[in-house]
Amino acid sequence: MKKSIVTLFSILCSATAVFAQEEIELSPVEKLEQQTQTLESAVQKLQKFKVSGYVQTQYQYGEKDASTKVGSANENPEESFSRLGVRRGRIKFVYEEGIVSATFQPDFTEKGISFKDVFLAVKDPWLGTSILKAGIFDRPFGDEISFSSSRRESPERSTIFQTLFPEERDLGASLTLQAAKTSPWNILKLEAGLFAGNGIKQETDSRLDFIGHLSVAKAIGSDMKIGGGVSYYNGGVYQGTEKVYSIAGKEFVLNDNADNKGQFAKREYVGVDAQFSIVSALGMTQLRGEYLFGEQPAAKGNSKSPNASALPAIDTYNRNFSGGYAVFVQDIGVLPVSAVLKYDWYNPNTKVSGNEDVTDGDVAVNTFGFGLLWRASPNLKLTAYYEINKNETTDKIAKFNEDRKDNLFTLRLQYKF
Repeated sequence: MKKSIVTLFSILCSATAVFAQEEIELSPVEKLEQQTQTLESAVQKLQKFKVSGYVQTQYQYGEKDASTKVGSANENPEESFSRLGVRRGRIKFVYEEGIVSATFQPDFTEKGISFKDVFLAVKDPWLGTSILKAGIFDRPFGDEISFSSSRRESPERSTIFQTLFPEERDLGASLTLQAAKTSPWNILKLEAGLFAGNGIKQETDSRLDFIGHLSVAKAIGSDMKIGGGVSYYNGGVYQGTEKVYSIAGKEFVLNDNADNKGQFAKREYVGVDAQFSIVSALGMTQLRGEYLFGEQPAAKGNSKSPNASALPAIDTYNRNFSGGYAVFVQDIGVLPVSAVLKYDWYNPNTKVSGNEDVTDGDVAVNTFGFGLLWRASPNLKLTAYYEINKNETTDKIAKFNEDRKDNLFTLRLQYKF
């Protein structure tokens, strides 16, 4: 028995030595083949992983009542002020394997670190044009929400979108349907989904809001493009107390039925958007616009949509709103410079105006902005932009008894990679 064990052990040692010797004695060509296979495997994995991003640093100078997007509020409310900061510091990670991809996009500024996108997407395995998304991503409403901040000519989105769709993104799931690229129906795209309705904050109730956008985009020749779409939002806003106010005539009327608390007020938007661009001897000319109207339940002092980590214990004010924007962009010939004109307006309560305004949340505002963009390189862009902000005046609200001094200048340097 002992002899058998010794013999078996000797055979195993001999075999190990032979294999080790063979591994050590690989030819140079064989070694190179192994190294090449290892490198190819690593490259294939890296090709599935993509990184992109951009950094926007900016200086802003505002009149005494202005609201800047960097820095804190005006420390001296009687004087004009300036602020310097990082408006956006985005880095986007995408890992794609087959028909499935995962996206992560944090945002780094001097105010801290937050996230913007966290979602997975599954493409259809046949055409690759239809997509199922789930997570936190842009709401599929209109054109300006999904128009990247790195490409947008104005420093910020229009007032109506900042109010109705704070943070632009929401938690939910959506389906995008589009025909094959070879089909004449490829010009149409339908996006629809169910969302928490609370921005990128955690979901706070058991309801989901519906958002849908049907769009068309077509190239006419090699120099012209046209597009447009219609959007619809149907959801609700939690009523934190039994007090619900609605406009009757020119005044808010109270409904204080005890059953109101815990119910949901109707939140409904309709939007229409259009886009046009053409290339000529003057350079590229672009014209884009949107118009929105609908019902918005919100607080007394503002008409902002829900965007909190807890259910609000505030009274509900139901309002009918309207608003939109129009932007004109003209390249200066072959120069890497573009001129921008933009007008946007937002009327949070279309049933009252001027001296009929009842609360801070009923005052209409509009902004006329103009500026220049210089594309110093394919990755580096400098923007100089000035906004003239106007508001309705009313004798009933002290801070709006005259036009507020809130014009704002922005100088932004952006690097995109």
